[in-house]
Amino acid sequence: YKDGKYDLDFKNPDSPPEMKKTAAEMIDYYKGWLSKYPFVSIEDPFDQDDWAAWVRFTEKVGGPTQVVGDDLTVTNVTRVKKAIDDKACNALLLKVNQIGTVTEAIDAVKMCKQSGWGVMCSHR
Repeated sequence: YKDGKYDLDFKNPDSPPEMKKTAAEMIDYYKGWLSKYPFVSIEDPFDQDDWAAWVRFTEKVGGPTQVVGDDLTVTNVTRVKKAIDDKACNALLLKVNQIGTVTEAIDAVKMCKQSGWGVMCSHR
């Protein structure tokens, strides 16, 4: 993610312009996949700081699809609360090793469950 665009050919230093998509274009791109294939979840569809894209995407597909925040929330209660308040996603990828204490991880899970979110637990 650079300059407001997602480079689908980011490993290519000469990535052509048509491979650089705005958040709105990415939402349409993902929606095409979701209508064609039976996805249950999609994890980290946008940059961790592109909150507006997360909100728009979850608003459009978050009913039938679990939109999982991993890099967005990093199991951090402050970021989880913002994601809940903004309706930026509807599920957490819990990584106990990402946050400072087990208590903080439990608090994050409780917040999510109280908000009707799904919680997936990482093996790490």
